[in-house]
Amino acid sequence: MPLSITSRPDRNFQVITLTGNLTLGPHLKIVQQTARTALETASPDALILDVAGVKYTDSAGLGELTVVYSLCTRKNCALILVGVPNQLRQMLDLTRLDALLPSAADIEAAKRIVKARTAQKRRESGEEEPSSDSSAG
Repeated sequence: MPLSITSRPDRNFQVITLTGNLTLGPHLKIVQQTARTALETASPDALILDVAGVKYTDSAGLGELTVVYSLCTRKNCALILVGVPNQLRQMLDLTRLDALLPSAADIEAAKRIVKARTAQKRRESGEEEPSSDSSAG
């Protein structure tokens, strides 16, 4: 099954949805290009990579996820995987990349994780937290 990629902004997040096989081939570079474009044009707080529709991932696909992680790190942007299928979960666990590539059950849970991490960083740095979140929703 060929890889299909869509990208959309969601407030201060960028959601990239992958469907199909995340395997070696020319289509794989589009994942990196899509992430790079999203990070350069929107400067999101987090990139949410929805992989629920990924049917199979090989080592090249796993490597591409680490490249996306590196792109996010350079932009000080969180990366969260959403809807990780069992086969990809096993690869992440086996390679211990599950610690590098955190995941959430769904997009809303990913947003909560990022918001909690941001609040924690503010507390640790002594910054004041906003008194109300007018963008919540």
